[in-house]
Amino acid sequence: VGGGLVAATVAEGPIRPDEQITVTGIEAFALKNTWVFVKVSTDAGISGWGEMLKADARACAAGALEVAAYLVGQDPRRVTHHWQAIHRGAFYRGGPIKTAILSGIDQALWDISGKCYGVPVYKLLGGPTRDRARVYGRLDPERGINAMKTGPIAGRQATKYVEGQKFIDAVVEQFSALRDEHGDTVDIGVDFHGAVQPPTALLLMKALEPYNPWFYEEVVQPLNVDVMAELARQTHVPLATGERIFTKWGFAEILEKRAATILQPDVCYAGGITELRIIAGMAEAY
Repeated sequence: VGGGLVAATVAEGPIRPDEQITVTGIEAFALKNTWVFVKVSTDAGISGWGEMLKADARACAAGALEVAAYLVGQDPRRVTHHWQAIHRGAFYRGGPIKTAILSGIDQALWDISGKCYGVPVYKLLGGPTRDRARVYGRLDPERGINAMKTGPIAGRQATKYVEGQKFIDAVVEQFSALRDEHGDTVDIGVDFHGAVQPPTALLLMKALEPYNPWFYEEVVQPLNVDVMAELARQTHVPLATGERIFTKWGFAEILEKRAATILQPDVCYAGGITELRIIAGMAEAY
């Protein structure tokens, strides 16, 4: 585990489809800011990079190195085969750390494949489905950013106990001030961060509805899917979740129970590029 990144060695150009290439090593880099990266090297001078879960960075980095026992000597271009082999080959499957490790290696293998064939990965996957994507962040009319996200602000965070009307009123006051400031031309999402108890979450959702929130994110702990689905049935505001859900199996439950209508999978955590394509397809079907 290193303390920083080093420059990747890349071949002069793409290699022939019939040319042999094998993985020669895996390196992991846990940075001081908790970012963690994995580098997969090959005997063709092409290296691929991937990113893993920020939390538990050193555990992710150490786990990535253990995958070398399987991956070294393999053709890196068999990306989906390796995804299945790494996932199914483990006695303990899934979970945040193991899936983050798999996510980073998957990204690195796609990176190598794109470099082998001389095209960006999105072209390997069939090309773009759109030319523009809406984002939220710091409002910037010149750049076209007209959406933002906030939390249930009340001068303090919600506690682990059921909150009273004073907390609810304080949150509504802050959010209504934002709505008055920006009007209806700006969409404002509210991220509960899974930190609000379910009874308080429902009170907040109902109290904020008149101010037209764009969506509610992680209204309860994200693995508490049944409660999330129950809350979703009690509001017309879309519910969002996903940054702490991993693999197609985790998102299948969200979709089947209609617990959320906006999915937010993290490519560094949910299973990499390979799995995000599947999750996106499942979401499309719903």
